[in-house]
Amino acid sequence: MSLPDEDARVTILGAGIVGICTALSLVERGVPVTIVDRGDPGQETSMGNAGIVSPWSVVPQSLPGTWKSIPKLLFGYGRPVSIRASSFAQLIPWGASFLRQGTEAKVREASEAMTLLCGPSIELYEKHLLCTGTESLLCDSMYVHAFRDGSRANLKALEYRIRKEKGAEVELIGADSLAQLEPALSSEFKAAILIKGQARVRSPGRLGAVLAEKAQALGAEFVRDTVREVSRFGSGWVIKCANRRLQSKQVVISMGAWSPDLLKSMKLKLPLMAERGYHIEFRNPGVEVNNSVMDVDAKVVASSMEIGLRIAGQAEFAPVDAPVDPRREAQLTRIAKSAFKSLNTESPSFWMGRRPSFPDSLPMLGEVPNKDGLFFNFGHSHYGLMMAPKSGEVLAQVLCGERPNHSLDAFSPARFSV
Repeated sequence: MSLPDEDARVTILGAGIVGICTALSLVERGVPVTIVDRGDPGQETSMGNAGIVSPWSVVPQSLPGTWKSIPKLLFGYGRPVSIRASSFAQLIPWGASFLRQGTEAKVREASEAMTLLCGPSIELYEKHLLCTGTESLLCDSMYVHAFRDGSRANLKALEYRIRKEKGAEVELIGADSLAQLEPALSSEFKAAILIKGQARVRSPGRLGAVLAEKAQALGAEFVRDTVREVSRFGSGWVIKCANRRLQSKQVVISMGAWSPDLLKSMKLKLPLMAERGYHIEFRNPGVEVNNSVMDVDAKVVASSMEIGLRIAGQAEFAPVDAPVDPRREAQLTRIAKSAFKSLNTESPSFWMGRRPSFPDSLPMLGEVPNKDGLFFNFGHSHYGLMMAPKSGEVLAQVLCGERPNHSLDAFSPARFSV
């Protein structure tokens, strides 16, 4: 058996679900890979989401008229968005750019790019899970957008029109049909829009661990250390960690919300916010949710996981390492109890993670201009779980000299004038 070509080794910085999927796509092609992370693979931001795997999550966060909903987002039911004063200086230009994305033309442009990454998410996860013995981690589901005010459930809204145009099966149902579909859901919800043909992961944390084990079994090397700096060294790169120095001709930065701090020494400034999300999980909920159910007002998603019922979502704009807001636990508990009247809320677990969000809801994916051998794969916003496998596949194609079937210009690291 021939030894791996060490000059072809790729070093991935970040062992979240995006980094893991990138590693899998590379080792399956015979490329030697080293993955560096300070924690266990897939157990940071990647483990805390709602588990949605959707080919139809192809609508960016900024929509026409989003600016009109800002007061309701900040002060309405569930107060789904909050802003810490310490993030204002960064948020103001980011927010202005975000709102400029809210035209129909730009929404449709972003949607085309999102379709490339989200469209094959289910089949790629099925491929990655094959022969792991944990294929049941991924199960069929619908995405249920539940409305207290039935008049707001409108299939003519741009976000649903785009999904339907791309082939999604979307259906509007009333209170009676919703009660049959999700019996545990409160009668406060008067209508729902169903997005069919989706899947959900019953334990995002275990998914990350399983796929990391598969990558390791195929030859990927995992290094547990804290990355401090990346700098040019000869024709390659040197990675300075807390406990070692590594060298690699090709480096992939996939550190999510922590990526911009790593790039400051290169004088690369990126408009990325740590859009923090929370979840609360009830181990003995006493109720079962059959699909992924979003409370549209509170901007949270309920999903039955392997160990209980998880309520996940909302957005807090704050510095990446700011402390957890403890008030969110009681707030999420109230939201959960309102949505599921019979829910047992005793002994919950509480969690916070950081979404890496660019104003256009798209990641940076590809080689950095004028930085030969340096690649980005981060900034997947609310869509990291479902975009991860295709992002990894596309970057593996680029690294191996294969020609992707679609233009990657929408994900270019240069699009914000890097």
